[in-house]
Amino acid sequence: MKRILVTMYSKENCSLCVKAKKIIDELNEEYPLELQEVDIYKDDELLEKYQIMIPVIEIDGNEVEFGIIHKEVIEEYLSENYKK
Repeated sequence: MKRILVTMYSKENCSLCVKAKKIIDELNEEYPLELQEVDIYKDDELLEKYQIMIPVIEIDGNEVEFGIIHKEVIEEYLSENYKK
């Protein structure tokens, strides 16, 4: 099965981002996830777009959730769109 690209838009010293990354790590045990972290402070366009929304979880180009990330929401998206 090919890897599923998960992009997490975040910033340094973000406690919600740390929690979101932990959720992605847990789900990586069930799905072949490839996490790519993007610091929004390194791109003015991303900073303007996401500054009050982070963390933002995007899976294969689709924004799935932002702010407080819930494992159930990400898991439901994965189970609906990708077979284990």
